[in-house]
Amino acid sequence: MKPLLLVATLCLTVTAQAQSGQTFTGVITDSECADANHARMRMGDTDAECAKACVEFHDGTYLLFDGKAAFKLSDQKVSAGFAGRRVTVTGTLDEKTKTITVQSMAAAR
Repeated sequence: MKPLLLVATLCLTVTAQAQSGQTFTGVITDSECADANHARMRMGDTDAECAKACVEFHDGTYLLFDGKAAFKLSDQKVSAGFAGRRVTVTGTLDEKTKTITVQSMAAAR
């Protein structure tokens, strides 16, 4: 009976970890300024305005830039509200497409 209980506990733990996702921290930017350097585009007075303009007028998409790499974000609507800001994203990363399936997003502390 004890081995069965141990196996059940391990399965629940693995399932809970898979549902909780990974945590990523970085700046919400856009695909035109993937490294979060908006100086070359400067489509607004702030980084947030530039990112929003690039998405709206240049068919860009919101990305998360962690200081080294940029990741596509599955939830563009939520990302728009955090444009130009540092956030923490919880989700799962598809390594092949470099896309984070967003479960939640909040301003980073």
